[in-house]
Amino acid sequence: MSQLGKRYRCEVCGTEALCTKTGEGTPNCCDQPMVVQEPKPIPSSD
Repeated sequence: MSQLGKRYRCEVCGTEALCTKTGEGTPNCCDQPMVVQEPKPIPSSD
């Protein structure tokens, strides 16, 4: 299932997609399912 607000990335060509509607299935690119990108950690300002 697609997750609203999540970014998906193609491991083959690097295409990125932002999910704006939830739905069944997962986004595909280059005949492979795209993977959800995890948020990048913010460096601390100690």
